[in-house]
Amino acid sequence: MARNGYDGEQLKELLYQALETELGGEKIYKTAISCAVNDDLKKEWKEYLDETKTHQDVLLNVFAELELDPATQTPGRKVVAHIGDALVKAMEMAKASGDAKAAELVAGECVVLAETKDHMNWQLIGLVAEKGKGPETKVLKKAHEAVEQDEDHHLYHTTGWTRELWIDALGLPAVLPPPEEVKKVETAIGASRAEHARDKMM
Repeated sequence: MARNGYDGEQLKELLYQALETELGGEKIYKTAISCAVNDDLKKEWKEYLDETKTHQDVLLNVFAELELDPATQTPGRKVVAHIGDALVKAMEMAKASGDAKAAELVAGECVVLAETKDHMNWQLIGLVAEKGKGPETKVLKKAHEAVEQDEDHHLYHTTGWTRELWIDALGLPAVLPPPEEVKKVETAIGASRAEHARDKMM
């Protein structure tokens, strides 16, 4: 293990992937918003789009402070970009089919997939900030604290939206907005409790 407590080269790789995830997230949210039928969901995703742009700025500040080139491409970053483009194309394909409700479901699933990667990136950045040593960990800690709550919100709330839209599509009683939204969930435990409470909320 390196004297700073972590592999510095692998941290750079994580940061390059994290930046690409946020850049791709902007395209994903713009496409998802165009697929949204539910007005509340559309409003939610517009807020997430704005926050994603802010997260890009937060990461670019990290790159500046750590003297990293944000234009650097790595094999892993190229894979992240490819997956992001594929999610955009999947939504466009669904939208072109003419079934608006089906396209909205696909958009929800694509956002959940993208936010799962995004959420994990920031969890790992936070872990390095907590366990690592050296001045760069302070930079990472500040960035992590600035976005952590947003990332929890994006993942858990969109998962709830997508689940409830699927339940509605299946012809079963759905809770819309979802319990995660109503209960203002910000943690994995909170998301689990909200899902288990949905029957009482109908």
